[in-house]
Amino acid sequence: MIDFLTRLLKHKKLIVIVFFALAAVGGILQFGVSVNYNMTDYLPKESPSTEAIDIMEEEFDEEVANTRVMIRDVTIQEALVYKEELEEIDGVSGMMWLDDVVDLRTPLEMIDVDLLETYYKNDNALFTFEVEDGKEVPATNAVYEIIGEDNALAGDALEVAISQEATGKETMNAALILVPAVIIILLLSTTSWAEPIFFLTAIGVSILINLGTNVFVGEISFISQSVAPILQLAVSLDYAIFLLHRFEDFRQEIDDPAEAMKRAIKKSFPAITASAATTFFGFMALTFMSFEIGADLGINLVKGILLSFLSVMIFLPALTLMFYRFIDKTQHKPFIPSKYNVGNFFVKFRLPMLILIAIVIVPAFLAQSKTDFIYGMGELPEDTREGIDSAEIEEAFGKFTPMVLLVPKGDLAREEKLVQDLEDLHYVKSSISYTSAVGIAIPTEYLDEEEQEQFFSENYSRIVLNTTTTSEGDEAFALVEDVRDLAEAYYGDQYYATGESVTLFDMKHIVEKDNVLVNILTVSTIALVLFVTFKSLTLPIVLLLTIQASVWINLAVPYFTQDPLVYIGYLIISIVQLAATVDYAILFSEDYTRKRQDMPAIKAITETINDNIFSIAVPASILSTVGFTLWATSSDPIISSIGILLGRGTLLAFTLVVLLLPALLIVLDKVIEKTTWKPNFYKRK
Repeated sequence: MIDFLTRLLKHKKLIVIVFFALAAVGGILQFGVSVNYNMTDYLPKESPSTEAIDIMEEEFDEEVANTRVMIRDVTIQEALVYKEELEEIDGVSGMMWLDDVVDLRTPLEMIDVDLLETYYKNDNALFTFEVEDGKEVPATNAVYEIIGEDNALAGDALEVAISQEATGKETMNAALILVPAVIIILLLSTTSWAEPIFFLTAIGVSILINLGTNVFVGEISFISQSVAPILQLAVSLDYAIFLLHRFEDFRQEIDDPAEAMKRAIKKSFPAITASAATTFFGFMALTFMSFEIGADLGINLVKGILLSFLSVMIFLPALTLMFYRFIDKTQHKPFIPSKYNVGNFFVKFRLPMLILIAIVIVPAFLAQSKTDFIYGMGELPEDTREGIDSAEIEEAFGKFTPMVLLVPKGDLAREEKLVQDLEDLHYVKSSISYTSAVGIAIPTEYLDEEEQEQFFSENYSRIVLNTTTTSEGDEAFALVEDVRDLAEAYYGDQYYATGESVTLFDMKHIVEKDNVLVNILTVSTIALVLFVTFKSLTLPIVLLLTIQASVWINLAVPYFTQDPLVYIGYLIISIVQLAATVDYAILFSEDYTRKRQDMPAIKAITETINDNIFSIAVPASILSTVGFTLWATSSDPIISSIGILLGRGTLLAFTLVVLLLPALLIVLDKVIEKTTWKPNFYKRK
């Protein structure tokens, strides 16, 4: 492989042209990739809520209501005018209000109070309806035009619309902060004004190619669109840094730049390959998640790492050999020293560090699994119109999460008993079904076709429950179980249940199972790569323990601060942090085992710290900057949680690599020597 890569350098101009052309094509093709903002689309096809959604789409024209509009200070007739205007909006369907469940000729005093106050209370009217997928932004904008500033809009469709409008803008804002920040870090850590351009060009080209390849996938999630390119940059930038630094080292010894580059490729190839492989297999583990958002992000990151590796090993050497004089002409004195005499200081604290980690690691491991998790999008910010509207609707009409049951059609008496039992449940405020809205005394033939379609399809009766829980949490999930238990008692497995709380209930159980599987796959595959790299039984354990400890401490922080954590962010970052930061431990340990062949353990570890703390700090500072920037610029709770966890986790990983890892390497020196193939460790004469 190394010989093949070095032979390619004979065609450096062709390589540069081909990579730039592929990047240009990728930059164009990315605009043909659609973005999915609906998290429920990534649930497994066999999950109960997904099957229920599929059946309802086949059997009924309208889905579950995902939007609420409150009109203040209106009469019944004025509310009907608003309803008619809202129904005419493109993308709005399944409009429900008081006139759909009772005859408005009936005096309001004669209508069931719970049913009446579901739609009309204190002269405020509340409409519920569905906004079609893909039409959230224009539809919600049209709703705002009709209701004006004095009325309120809330619901899932609005949250999706906010995400759609914010994602592109926030990604751009993150880029405007990140690119200058990364350039500054690179300028401070190099001795040429031009080197950062080469680094960013190599990785930038691979990012554009990766974005373009998504056209073959057809669709990506908004999480992948927001996170994948930035993570690819942060995780793989150190490949380019390592190669060019090796090239500069050999330039000091060899006059021929081509020969210097060949030696740089040969020298850096094992370390870059090991780093890329651990990250590659870590991200590959995401693709085994049942919750397909993991596969969506995992595939994007796996492609990105592979393309970055190829770009660094093929494109960057060719580009550098064509323009290395530009690097020579822009040399400057180092702004920051690349070597620090701090090894002795850190080595002195090895035993206190081991004791501290031993005390912290068990509580951290236990706490990280006890954090309060959010499985949906969480609450809207209270200082936005969307957050204020949602709070005002909840204050006026209470919490509202619709749930829909589909039961076999035909037995109205059994359906009536089920509806009565459902309405007796604590958090069910009212229901909409044929038996509750019309009554079994009236034959279905007396209703016209349009009225029948509200309640019946060809095969199913539809029961809509107006519940007073939030979309998730202990109360909501307990209600889901109660509703399913009742439906099963009456209809066995012949029923279907759907709604936001049902979907999140299924998501909770799916991603919790995914967590165990994905972590096992990640740790085992990375351990295998480390075993092959170091040919040691104990070094992989030492390295994984160091990084995994930083992961556990990072994920334990929300438990102690009592901040609920978005579970998708928790699951993804537990993989990403391990896969992305284990590179630091690899770089450190490789240099240590090499030095250990020429000197005693303490001296070897001291010099390893002195020589590598700067090399590790550069990629760590870039990755942590990426994380904190995502956290600061994103309004989406999933992206924001990934950002804060990534930023904090990277700093923790860096800290443990320079503090805990040296202590473990010294204490376990004899064990490592005995369990490593041909270590050739130094023996004092």
